[in-house]
Amino acid sequence: MYRYDIAGSIAHAAALARPGIITAAERRKIETGLRAIQKEIESGKFKWDRSLEDVHMNIEAVLTKRIGTTGAKLHTARSRNDQIALDLRLYVKAEIAEVSLRLRDLQRALLNLAEKHTDVVMPGYTHLQRAQPIALSHYLLGQMEAFERDAERLRDCLIRADVLPLGSGALAGSTLVLDRERIARELGFSRVSQNSIDAVGDRDFGCEFLFCLTMIGVHLSRLSEDLVIWSTSEFGFLEFSDAFSTGSSLMPQKKNPDIAELIRGKTGRLYGNLTSILTTMKALPSSYNRDLQEDKHALFDSVDTVRSALEVFTAMLPELRINRERMEVATSDPNLFATDLAEYLVKKGMPFREAHEIVGRLVSGCVTTGMSLNQIPLVELKKRSPLFDADIADVFDVRHSLSQRRAIGAPSPENIAVQIKRWRKSLVK
Repeated sequence: MYRYDIAGSIAHAAALARPGIITAAERRKIETGLRAIQKEIESGKFKWDRSLEDVHMNIEAVLTKRIGTTGAKLHTARSRNDQIALDLRLYVKAEIAEVSLRLRDLQRALLNLAEKHTDVVMPGYTHLQRAQPIALSHYLLGQMEAFERDAERLRDCLIRADVLPLGSGALAGSTLVLDRERIARELGFSRVSQNSIDAVGDRDFGCEFLFCLTMIGVHLSRLSEDLVIWSTSEFGFLEFSDAFSTGSSLMPQKKNPDIAELIRGKTGRLYGNLTSILTTMKALPSSYNRDLQEDKHALFDSVDTVRSALEVFTAMLPELRINRERMEVATSDPNLFATDLAEYLVKKGMPFREAHEIVGRLVSGCVTTGMSLNQIPLVELKKRSPLFDADIADVFDVRHSLSQRRAIGAPSPENIAVQIKRWRKSLVK
């Protein structure tokens, strides 16, 4: 928090100097002293005193020791209540920007993978069972949509964080009136808080940021789960590189997807941090309470967790080895085209419920006879409906199937190409 605390103190000193509460010379002395302290902290030479409780008192105590009574004037018209509220908002704003950048890096990695494998087909799943054919690129672009919602949430969260609380004092401001709007401009805030009681006790922005981080964790966890499952021998759709997997301490043949599992596991930690701060906030009386000190651990831990998870995942994606042959073999399962078969009948005028029932009986019969859906003789199909004809063979062609899925959001090659182009343009910004 030190850099935000020092930035806030420099802006506060400038505000004190404008109406003459401190002299211009004193303001310069304070700023010079604070910048020197920041350099010491960044170089690791600053000596922290645990007896002084926190970063605010440590910095102010050292400043006063070095520049004398001028340093003692810095806290004029300010409380630790509005000071920490300011520092925390500055921290959240900075971390929103940092996490947003890492989200963009992850999206670029997903987009590169999608663009590299546009010709790879695979089964899509519901209930973890084969459902309909899709393209691998369509799946990857779907993950990008989830992370885009995360980016949108962060931008929205920034609106609530971007409010200057400094000048609220302990809870009722000060008789020494400072130009809060100018302080806001100097510190990069777009708005000034309008109620001093609310300003010192408001941690909504912190809770909201923790929720945003938790949702990023949810999306990383779900993506990890897919990749872990697909890396098993039962699927064999992909393989993690050695850099992002480990062997077993006992079984020589094992290759464990440890990094994806660890990222999946850390989502529980994010849930815990969010629940922790919400529970702390639920019964606090208005204004500042010392309970709010507990928000730091949850916030710092979640930020560190998500930042590292995004960085590692972004590095892991380019090294995935995609087994297109296994994916395409799985996609050749005729049952994946059962819905296409029903829609074939619909296109010829049959009501969908009737078509669904006919195809359902065909699938059930295949289970009994051991025959594949695409092996049923045309003569047998015509017994079910005279609408079946020789062109039914196209139904079981995966490329043909995907080419027909042209509605907005569907996985036709044309749609995928358009979406890749859209994302490529969007991620340049």
